[in-house]
Amino acid sequence: MGRVIRDPYGRVLDYVRISVTDRCNFRCVYCMPEDGIDWMPHEKILSYEDILFLCRVLAEMGVKRIRFTGGEPFVRKGFVSFMEEVRRTLPTLRLTVTTNGSMLAEQADRIASLGLDSLNVSLDTLNEDKFRKTTRTGELGAVIRGIDAVLLAKNPPVKINAVIMRGFNEDEIPSLVNFASERGILLRLIEFMPLDGNVWAGTRFVGAEEMLAALPGGPLWQALPGGPADSCGPSRYYRNEKTGQRVGIISAVSNHFCGQCNRLRISSTGEVLPCLFSSSGYSLGEVVKDRDRQGVERIVLKAAASKPESGDTGLPGAGGPAEEERHMSRIGG
Repeated sequence: MGRVIRDPYGRVLDYVRISVTDRCNFRCVYCMPEDGIDWMPHEKILSYEDILFLCRVLAEMGVKRIRFTGGEPFVRKGFVSFMEEVRRTLPTLRLTVTTNGSMLAEQADRIASLGLDSLNVSLDTLNEDKFRKTTRTGELGAVIRGIDAVLLAKNPPVKINAVIMRGFNEDEIPSLVNFASERGILLRLIEFMPLDGNVWAGTRFVGAEEMLAALPGGPLWQALPGGPADSCGPSRYYRNEKTGQRVGIISAVSNHFCGQCNRLRISSTGEVLPCLFSSSGYSLGEVVKDRDRQGVERIVLKAAASKPESGDTGLPGAGGPAEEERHMSRIGG
């Protein structure tokens, strides 16, 4: 058996999410406060050369899958060229990207040539007014054009991620299901998570069971065997017995998947976070810039050793992490 990264609870950590930037062209309500945040100075962000070196070391340590996130990864100049270099350098590594979809149309053909395992697009509403309200700066049409351009290029597989919030888009679940069905893509419905006390509101939370009940066709949706441990992801999947369509539901709060978590997160400044709900991490910046392989391994293993058995998803008022300022744009989701 090859090398693996293992945490104190026996979980093999073979999936790493790397944020390439904290910058974004949207200002989504669940991601950052309305007045935005102060962007990290460019000199504090890992260079593409730094990230490529880090990917090599992680692959040598047994990491099999890397997801690139932001902020919005495509706003960083040269991101697609960087991805091409990662693919040339590490051809067997599973590569995925999470994006808001707004910049896909102009680069769809190059994206198709990357051989990504999946492209996850965040899309919470199909209503132009609500889309503008939740993103504050986005244009729904640009995202849909981007999705369709990638589908026309026939690679990679596209997934839609929708954060469901009460009073905003819980009534759109049937429309989102139909949108995904028409395009033959996978929809994943996500519980609103208490990551930032400035944007979290318990009254807006919609649980997984309520989402499942809102799927059009009701009893036709049957749970598929397996779960997060089998799918290398947090979703529990349901299949419509009549149409064959699959939908994933991510119950990060009501029925969290911590017991099967196989991931670490690395911020754009090189901070390793053992858990999505970690309030602090371990800095890789210096050892990466020095190209110190042993230093990277030491810090990654230290982060893995501190991974909690279960993330603290405490709600505001209960002393949990939701009262801290941990913006999603800084940790890449």
